[in-house]
Amino acid sequence: MDILVIGAGGREHAICWSLAKSPKAGTIYCAPGNAGIGEVAELVPIQVNEFDKLAAFAEEKQVGLVVVGPDDPLADGIVDVFEAKHIPVFGPRKNAAHIEGSKTFMKDLLKKYNIPTAAYEKFDNYEQALQYLRSRPVPIVIKADGLAAGKGVTVAFTREEAEAALKSIMVDKVFGESGSQVVIEEFLEGQEMSILSFVDGETVRPMAAAQDHKQVYDGDQGPNTGGMGTYSPLPHIADSMIEEAIETIIKPTAKAMVAEGRPFRGVLFAGLMITPDGKPKTIEFNARFGDPETQVVLPRLKSDLLDIFLAAVNGTLDQAEIEWSEEAAVCVVLASGGYPASYPKGLPIGGLKEARAAGALVFHAGTAKNEAGELVTNGGRVLGVVGLGQSIAEARDKAYEAAECIAFEGKHQRTDIAAKALI
Repeated sequence: MDILVIGAGGREHAICWSLAKSPKAGTIYCAPGNAGIGEVAELVPIQVNEFDKLAAFAEEKQVGLVVVGPDDPLADGIVDVFEAKHIPVFGPRKNAAHIEGSKTFMKDLLKKYNIPTAAYEKFDNYEQALQYLRSRPVPIVIKADGLAAGKGVTVAFTREEAEAALKSIMVDKVFGESGSQVVIEEFLEGQEMSILSFVDGETVRPMAAAQDHKQVYDGDQGPNTGGMGTYSPLPHIADSMIEEAIETIIKPTAKAMVAEGRPFRGVLFAGLMITPDGKPKTIEFNARFGDPETQVVLPRLKSDLLDIFLAAVNGTLDQAEIEWSEEAAVCVVLASGGYPASYPKGLPIGGLKEARAAGALVFHAGTAKNEAGELVTNGGRVLGVVGLGQSIAEARDKAYEAAECIAFEGKHQRTDIAAKALI
């Protein structure tokens, strides 16, 4: 079966890499892909927002399945376009992807169905939001309502920082129309965890849990990013806590979406916080595979990913065989200097052969080939270096050893990925 994967990041590289292991997979196409994805898939020069061109390509090649990676095309209804043409597609329809596309919708849904989350208020008027903000204690969290490439959330520890974040979102419009509405919510302390689940309506099949590192600098300092590294499993979090989160948050949310006439099919990504009282609460929901969570979760999948995708599309997810390895995985993201603010592109990258020889997987996030055929940087997050081992410590050592093999000007990485799991 030929497959079309849509996207161009480390998540899509991991998806293509995992699909390529399936004996049922024929040609894997990726639109538009990146330099690393080109090693396991045939690249197609169509952008993720060119829905008609993507659908025409899928029809021309008679692909048996389309897999949508990024959030923007899902929120804009790409799945509906493929379904209208009777092309099998893995991902949520526009009305279901709204759970990520609008934080106010998501928060209101959880409130309506009594699903645990942080207390919040929503605003579409800057002066009213500012007045409310000034009445609340800090730390406090300010979120742009719409999609913002993972950067629309500010955890403000001072009043000045909070007011500056609100102004940048609602007045300066740094995220465009995504900032027309904001959510202001209480700050939650505790252990964060990510649980991605394959979902088909009310059927929820959780994946292995992971933990992301959002801030750009060690010690969770600096601005939020799309993610600087991840690890899985979470040995410092009890299995009973993970199960409680699945039973009290993820499954009820899937049922709530069905009740609202928005049945979800695809990957439902729950960002969760285990609060000091020992109860999990919802930070956010995403409507797709996480990035870089996917880079540590899929290498631990023992089952055939293509079979799981097809089961979800065909409504038989409850019967799918899904097994996970006991192995641990740690991903260290190598970023461009300056990220998440402005950064250069086109800088030569060396050392990938050596990194792989050290036993790591290397997933490309922001890479390209220049006119001379050299591998160069082409994004803020450039590479995800993944180590596997019998423990988090072993996997972490492998990831960092391999990361040291890779060189490009201005390379930045956190040095404390997965350190919380070693305490």
